[in-house]
Formats: sequence, C-alpha cells, structure tokens
Amino acid sequence: MTVFLVGAGPGDPDLLTLKAARLLGQADVVVYDRLVGPDILAMIAPWAERIDVGKNPYGKRTNQTEINRILIDRGAQHETVVRLKGGDPFVFGRGGEEALDLEAAGIDVQVVPGITSSIAGPAAAGIPVTHRGVSSAFTVVTAHQDPTKPGSIDWEALARLNSTLVVLMGATRAARIRARLLSAGMDPTTPVAVVVEATTPRQRQFRLTLADLGDRPIPNPAVIVIGGVAAEPVIANETNPNLAAALHEHRALEGASSWH
Repeated sequence: MTVFLVGAGPGDPDLLTLKAARLLGQADVVVYDRLVGPDILAMIAPWAERIDVGKNPYGKRTNQTEINRILIDRGAQHETVVRLKGGDPFVFGRGGEEALDLEAAGIDVQVVPGITSSIAGPAAAGIPVTHRGVSSAFTVVTAHQDPTKPGSIDWEALARLNSTLVVLMGATRAARIRARLLSAGMDPTTPVAVVVEATTPRQRQFRLTLADLGDRPIPNPAVIVIGGVAAEPVIANETNPNLAAALHEHRALEGASSWH
C-alpha cells in the first residue's frame, strides 16, 4: 500500500511526467487540488475514487488536517493512492507535511516530482529565470508566508540580491510585495512580468514595473517575475498590458472552468 505524492505540473497535460500519467491510470483513489485541470483528471481510471480537496481562495476550502486524515484513511485501505498536486508536491505544496503524517501512520510514501510553475510559468512567457549578463540566480518565494512565524521571508534581503525574484500565490498581495521591496530600496523601475494561467490555453502575460505592481488587480493563478529578465522575453509572445480588462474577463469566465 503506497501513497504517491504526484506533481501535476503547471497546467498543460502534455507536461505531466510519464510516471504521473501511468499512476493516474492505475490508482484506486486520487485526491486532487483545485488547479488540476480537466484534461489531467480525464486520465484517472474510471473505477478510481476521486476526492476533491481543493482550497478555493474565494469559497470552499479543505484544511490540511482533513487532507492528511483522508490520505491516511485511504492509504490504509488501498494498494495505490495518488495525491495529485499542481506543480511540484514539494514546492509550496505541503507535500512534506503530508509525507511526515503518512510515514508516522506507517504508510509507504513515494514522491513523483512535477514541473513547478515557478520555472515553467516564466518559461512559457519566453522569460528565462537566469540569463547570462542579466541574472545568474533566482529565488522563489510564496506571498502567503505568515510574517509572524520564525523563518518568515526577509524581503529586505531579497531586494538586495540583484537577481530574479519569482513570487507564487502573490496575486492578491501584489501591492504589499511592492511596498516591502520599495521600502527595502529596490529600484521602482525594476521590470516585472505577470504570467496568468501559465501553459494553459488561457495564458496571458503582462509587462510593468515594480512601481506599478499592485495598482491593478491580478487574476489568479499567477506567477510574478521581478528583475531584469522580465523586461524583454527571449521568445516573442503576445502581451496584453491591460490588467483591468484581463481581470474582468477572468471573473466573467470564473466558474465555467475547472481551473478555478
């Protein structure tokens, strides 16, 4: 009996790993997140039990304690259980917490890495997170880190790195990110790119500067890229500079798509 922590990648089903696709066709139970799209869910065996544990920021939420309980319960009953997560299970996916609880319950755990949106999102918009002569390093952070907890993000240090900063889950906190980085001395003209629903048919990307980040609402899910590499994509992609129009379109379609 094994629970597989499987990364579903950034959205495009063609970016799923071969092992992940094989496991979806074999699993007795699949426990999945809200950002796993319908084309990937269609790969699940017809006999498998499907359990939606998605955390919708504007609605239904399944807390992590309940998710862990479900995984332990199903993992003790079935030969193959897949815990399917967007991106990679160990990149802000709480895969580590789930693995610890499963191991403590005596259930075998295996990890199937997935392509993280922190790299795939910028790449899909033609933005390399490192580029010779522009940036030789990149840092990935989540905007949902509790600032009161030990080890919280040091935005002042990030502002001084002079490298690429990739922010996940930052759509609703863009103005706070801008304020922290500007107060730490980052140049307000620093290029910023926002990639929305990366690698999916509805992908859009926007170019702005740090000074403008947060002035307009940003659709979710989005990857925010801050640094010189965001200025000019190395691969031409259509860019819509109108974030307000994009948000209006996003809200009009919300609920009609399994991505939300």
